[in-house]
Amino acid sequence: MKRQEEIVQADVLVIGGGIAGMQAAIAAAEQGANVVVAEKSDTRRSGSAATGTDHFKCYIPEYHKVSLDEMLAETSQSIVRGIQDLDLMRISLGRSFEIAQKWESYGINMRPTGEWNFEGHTMPGKPKMWLKYNGCNQKILLTKAAKERGVTILNKVVINELLTEDNRVIGAIGINIREEKGELILFQAKTVIITTGHTMRLYPGINPAYLFNLSNCPANTGSGTAMALRAGARVANLDMPYLHAGPRFFSRSGKATWIGVYTDFYGKTVGPFVTAPTRELGDVTPDVWNDVFREKMENGTGPVYMNCSQTSQEDIDYMMTQFVSEGDTSLLDYFAQYEIDVRTKMVEFGMYENSFAAKGVEIDQTAMTSVYGLFAAGATAGNVRSDVADCAVWGQVAGENAAQLAKEISFSEIEEHHTVKEKEAFYQAMLSRQEGAYWKEANSTLQQIMGTYVGTKIRSESLLKAGYCYLADLKKYAEKQLKATDSHELMRCLEVLDLIDVAMVAAKMAENRKESRGMYHKRSDFTFTNPLLNNKMQWAQKTEDGFQLGYRNVRK
Repeated sequence: MKRQEEIVQADVLVIGGGIAGMQAAIAAAEQGANVVVAEKSDTRRSGSAATGTDHFKCYIPEYHKVSLDEMLAETSQSIVRGIQDLDLMRISLGRSFEIAQKWESYGINMRPTGEWNFEGHTMPGKPKMWLKYNGCNQKILLTKAAKERGVTILNKVVINELLTEDNRVIGAIGINIREEKGELILFQAKTVIITTGHTMRLYPGINPAYLFNLSNCPANTGSGTAMALRAGARVANLDMPYLHAGPRFFSRSGKATWIGVYTDFYGKTVGPFVTAPTRELGDVTPDVWNDVFREKMENGTGPVYMNCSQTSQEDIDYMMTQFVSEGDTSLLDYFAQYEIDVRTKMVEFGMYENSFAAKGVEIDQTAMTSVYGLFAAGATAGNVRSDVADCAVWGQVAGENAAQLAKEISFSEIEEHHTVKEKEAFYQAMLSRQEGAYWKEANSTLQQIMGTYVGTKIRSESLLKAGYCYLADLKKYAEKQLKATDSHELMRCLEVLDLIDVAMVAAKMAENRKESRGMYHKRSDFTFTNPLLNNKMQWAQKTEDGFQLGYRNVRK
């Protein structure tokens, strides 16, 4: 592997070009910073929001006619609560309308009906917080806005490691995967923002034979969390996985885009919230009863269907238009190919693979991590929710603060950094091996370990300890045996190694949570929910001896 002679300098280096990454780049550039975005794919169509989204969590004082604190109180008791810091939720809500207006100025259609319109994901009688918009071209327009502000975008560049000095980030190591054998690129940065998205491909998918048949971007493999962890940053909530839902086996989300009612095989409604299709509310049954699809299949009362037989033709037409906004065009193609009329054919729904959405790097109110100069936003952040609006808001916050901090910092020498030499030799070893293991072997083995020992149906100390031992063995074998014939396969090998790092800390944190909590952390040896851990967040930090673990109060 050759090394690019020129070192890339940036006041603000953004790792990942999804929603959070592009908003961070725009915000930092508007502060006058020299901004570089490194994206392993192409920023015009990358990340989990690549093909579109149609719900934007938003608070508009004139529309909602309640104070921010009142809206926060409602939100903190709603389906989006989760384990997150309330001070960060307040910032998300407080700046959401500002971002919606910015997006409209970029050309994103935030008012398809001509006015601010809130629909779906809503409990009867509760405030409507989901702004309905058309996000089918949002990535193209965000990329355009970034370029107009002078942002340098390096597509097909994988960042694999952060460079630090005295608990301060000073740069990163990247690989240009346009080159067949890869080209090492060194980044010298005053500040760095990690925005690498969800952690996918960690657990078996709904069709394990196809590793990329996933509900979110399969290139999002927890790399930002793994890099930050190796750099010494604290992570949070990795003991609590998340499952999403949608048409069974189709691996395409957007359940709130549907206008219908969830029913059983005989047409009887499953949830208590709506009995007839409503465009305003949708059916929030799976938002409240997260495990409804899996639970009813396992107890024999399933399947559960999305039933649109009573939906008006006007609402059906509207729903089909909104599938385009959401990026569900493959679903529309399927309907057309098999001549499926959703008014006469119920569509079975099911759960997708486990992932770590909004479980990752811990940030403060400026979006900075515990490593000085290292910021995180979007689904990489572990103590704030990561829907589209949160990704955009925290991208904005991270970009603003990273740019301001960069004005106070000088560049540090990186070329002779010991990590550069170690990683360069490591990459070269994988590219040079004539015999060894293919990345898919390691990835499928990882999924089997996680699904069996660190799963979501039942957990125990013995299962989690055994799983951690197997993960440690897998890491050792993978580092010694993985081979890559070109830079693309090298990228896949590095993704799997990052996944293993995330898996190991997840297993440790799950073992340390000695209680049962929520749908997906059920301990057979601790069947109760410990009230002393209510409103507590678990964190972890890598040490020379393994991991330091602890709990802290959720910030108000």
